[in-house]
Amino acid sequence: MPSALIIQHGENGPAGLVADRLEHHGYELHTWFPGTLANGNAPDATAFDLVVPLGSEHSVYDEAVVGSWIDGELDVLRTAHDNGIPVFGICFGAQALCAALGGVVEQSPVYEAGWVEVETDDDSVVPSGPWFTWHGDRCILPTDVAVLARNDVAVQAFRHGNSAAVQFHPEVTPDIVQDWIAELDAAWFARKGIDPAAMLDGFAHHRNTALVNLHRMLDRFLVDTRG
Repeated sequence: MPSALIIQHGENGPAGLVADRLEHHGYELHTWFPGTLANGNAPDATAFDLVVPLGSEHSVYDEAVVGSWIDGELDVLRTAHDNGIPVFGICFGAQALCAALGGVVEQSPVYEAGWVEVETDDDSVVPSGPWFTWHGDRCILPTDVAVLARNDVAVQAFRHGNSAAVQFHPEVTPDIVQDWIAELDAAWFARKGIDPAAMLDGFAHHRNTALVNLHRMLDRFLVDTRG
């Protein structure tokens, strides 16, 4: 049975639909919370067949918040990548992978949250959407990393060898997004110009298509990286 290391950054940030699809393909899932790195239990990436770093409310570059554990997570991602173990990063996980590959993460000029479509180079690799997104940072990639999809705000998908990532959130369900919304007050959404009700209403229109797109994208990634 293949195994996947899920790197989760908070109780309310599970792998959701991505976990469901990996289990459908027979993966045994192991979850690591990198905040526990101080206990000396960073996993050996080479013991897994796949590594999936998930989203976070933090920024890769915010040393005051993540300085205690981000270096350890980047080491895990580098080890996986350098040994040809597939990495599939999601949102913060994409930014962490970008940093691990030698890129830079910076604040986006626009805070992007809600349902978006992306400009993709190959719809069979990264469908154009709609995708759910929620991020305030973006990736500036090394020149040898291939951009797969983009929009006016940020790189939305990239790949380098067996490592790939998406800036959006293919894993989310309405319950996951509702949990994220519940952690913030109305003033936060007003400052960002975001309508949380529209976020949730979007699932009624886009949920089925987004699920099909997730299956297409993740299945293609697994085929491409497993040979």
